[in-house]
Amino acid sequence: METIVFSLLNGIIYGLLLFMLSSGLTLIFSMMGILNFAHASFYMLGAYFAYSIGSVTGFWVALFLAPVLVGVAGAAVERFGLRRLHAEGHVAELLFTFGLAYIIEEIVKIVWGKIAVPYKVPAALDFPLFELFGSQYPAYRIFMLVVSLAMLFALWYLLKRTRIGLIIQAALTHPNMVAHLGHNVQRIFMLVFAAGCALAGLAGVIGGNYLVTEPSMAFTIGPIVFVVVVVGGMGSLEGAFIASLLIGIMQTFAISVDATFSDLFGWLGLSASSELGGISIPSLAPTLPYLLLVLMLMFRPRGLMGAREF
Repeated sequence: METIVFSLLNGIIYGLLLFMLSSGLTLIFSMMGILNFAHASFYMLGAYFAYSIGSVTGFWVALFLAPVLVGVAGAAVERFGLRRLHAEGHVAELLFTFGLAYIIEEIVKIVWGKIAVPYKVPAALDFPLFELFGSQYPAYRIFMLVVSLAMLFALWYLLKRTRIGLIIQAALTHPNMVAHLGHNVQRIFMLVFAAGCALAGLAGVIGGNYLVTEPSMAFTIGPIVFVVVVVGGMGSLEGAFIASLLIGIMQTFAISVDATFSDLFGWLGLSASSELGGISIPSLAPTLPYLLLVLMLMFRPRGLMGAREF
């Protein structure tokens, strides 16, 4: 029971962190049709900005200022890069963001170095919040849970219940009509891209000290974010939320299970070869999201709640 409860809590928190990342990517794709390969790089920038700002002002100022700076960087990328390539089609946009990811990584190495930086959990949240089954649970993880849920509600309310959200959605399907109503469609797209990057930056602020802040962090978590978006359904925030929790819980439970295939087959009354039986379940945890991706593409290419195709 202890393993189940803690694995469930950790899986939900990790899943919500994945959602914070994937929500920005989903927002950009659903509104603009751009699949941003550099999205995880903005997550990395959020962590590094928070580390640098927090070392001067403290964590709480960095929590608000770092995502804003990442959003400004995203707005500049859209205004001076992607906007010029939009007429060339999606292939040009993909290649641009693919190259941008490597450029950002090299800039990070030049500015902050090639090794991990000591971005730590703030002292105000570095204490056990409660004790369960004789083990203490960190307060910072619950803080991550609260921030993620608050972001989810704010994003849903903005898109579904406000005039701004209606204009953003209308700008995708009926840009000419929105322009005739007096709205600057290009500026709307720039702000949407900036908001998506800022969400990734926010994930970096609260996830950089939970995981690790180092130059390869974008390429470590980036592929999983694309798995979340595809499994959830391209353009669906609801699908991304479900897929994030599913993958987070699935990976966490796999890591916590101290068993091999030999044990698993034994429980089922079967036998396994020595090569297969010696494989441990935790060693397969990193591959589970991609196995889910393959199965989803085979049997339901649109994803769980797909709203848009490539």
